[in-house]
Amino acid sequence: MTGSAVACTGLVYRFGSTRAVDGVDFSVAEGEVFGLLGPNGAGKTTTIRAITTLLPVAPGMISVFGHDAAREKMPVRRLLGYLPQQLSADAALTGRENVTLFARVYDVPRRERARSVVRALDSVGLGQAADRLAGTYSGGMVRRLELAQALVSSPRLLILDEPTIGLDPIARTTVWERLDEVRTATGMTVLVTTHAMEEADRYCDRLALMHQGKIRALGTPAGLRAELDRLRPAAAPATLEDVFRHYAGSGLDDDHAGGEFRDVRSTRRTASRLG
Repeated sequence: MTGSAVACTGLVYRFGSTRAVDGVDFSVAEGEVFGLLGPNGAGKTTTIRAITTLLPVAPGMISVFGHDAAREKMPVRRLLGYLPQQLSADAALTGRENVTLFARVYDVPRRERARSVVRALDSVGLGQAADRLAGTYSGGMVRRLELAQALVSSPRLLILDEPTIGLDPIARTTVWERLDEVRTATGMTVLVTTHAMEEADRYCDRLALMHQGKIRALGTPAGLRAELDRLRPAAAPATLEDVFRHYAGSGLDDDHAGGEFRDVRSTRRTASRLG
């Protein structure tokens, strides 16, 4: 970890009169897996969308490998791979056709495209299923296909928004194992949001816990658990779920809890399709 892959400085984003993100500061070091945790409506997805330039922000609030996300959108986008909560694979296309489509979207040079598609599919274990229709894939295979779509441009920064939503434990483990293999081979930086505390504890180098648009805690999983142990010495050793509840388990209100209706609907549809 030699430098800053992502830096958010005083990040603010409003939906009307509501501050979905309210003065967020954090940085992601090159090569690390950084987890963004928090309840629905905490501002995680809004933060992710701002980093990916899908939402406009003021200059100076976000930099990606030194590029200002407000002033240098295209240079930032060329550095990213993005796996959203919503399904992005087309059931009527083969796995290869899906990844090829994303290679074109990410502007992978034509002479490199076929090789990049093969490499991305092989990296997630879908090489042999590449020419099957995506509609015949299991839920875990669909999510790995979408991971291949995000990896096809060999991004320096991979952003994952609930990557294992709706998957069974075996499929979740497979996705993370493939992801870890790619990261080890390439040195890629990963920024992930998840509600799966065991995944965050096992796979993330550092975590930021958001609640009501603000960062409430920041540190390594072990460090956050140890800090909570110091705050309540008579209790049993803290788990990451205990840390989550400590910082975000109270004070939820109707303006923040649960996210927007369309976000909840989209998440449920994704879980239903992958389940």
